[in-house]
Amino acid sequence: MKTLVIGASKGLGKALIEGLGEPGDTLIGVSRSQPAHLDHKAGVSVHWVEANLADPAVAAQTIAAAVAEGGLDTLIYNLGIWEEFAFDPAYNFLTDDDSQIEAIVTCNITSTLLLIKRLLPVLLNSANPRIILTGSTSGLPQSGRPEVTFGASKFALRGIADALREGYRQQRLGVTCLNLGYLNTEDPLSTPRELAAQRGEGHAIPVHDVVQVVRMALSLSSASFVKDITLPAILDERF
Repeated sequence: MKTLVIGASKGLGKALIEGLGEPGDTLIGVSRSQPAHLDHKAGVSVHWVEANLADPAVAAQTIAAAVAEGGLDTLIYNLGIWEEFAFDPAYNFLTDDDSQIEAIVTCNITSTLLLIKRLLPVLLNSANPRIILTGSTSGLPQSGRPEVTFGASKFALRGIADALREGYRQQRLGVTCLNLGYLNTEDPLSTPRELAAQRGEGHAIPVHDVVQVVRMALSLSSASFVKDITLPAILDERF
């Protein structure tokens, strides 16, 4: 299996590179620069593409060219930015800078669309093509969150997923949207899961759990797919 992970240099993306794959598989990480240190499973080949999704058209072309010859089975789009004061009591939509709003839309929506458009011809050559979009519980109805631009961008991901399923069902394209709650990205995959689960005292999800969910979704046959998964922290009162 050949899997492309966007936003792979840190946090959840880095955990996906380190935790996915089986011997003989290929993982391709994408970020503005390659991290200095990266662990991965034995027998898994890891490659890197340097691209900045803040410039969607150029990045999409660069990434598509990098995978055109070797093919691709799975795209994991794990990239998103949010407002300066998001998830903070100080957040106020009226004080958000216009340029910041444009940057969030560009990174979270425009780059997603342009990259998927460039990669679909390659993905659809796979016997089991998959796209996994890292969404958020902020993109669910009545999410309880006030961040307008970030929430709108995560709602958009769910719309993208729905439309792609309709447009490419006959080509057996499986599109999954992960609606994730608050993540503990301070503890990497190398931290024991039991220890990482203690951070936040029930209010944060260790990246280990998300990696496990993604592994499950990618282990399915071409006869089925996971449509949506909502993964909140156990003490998230919104759920």
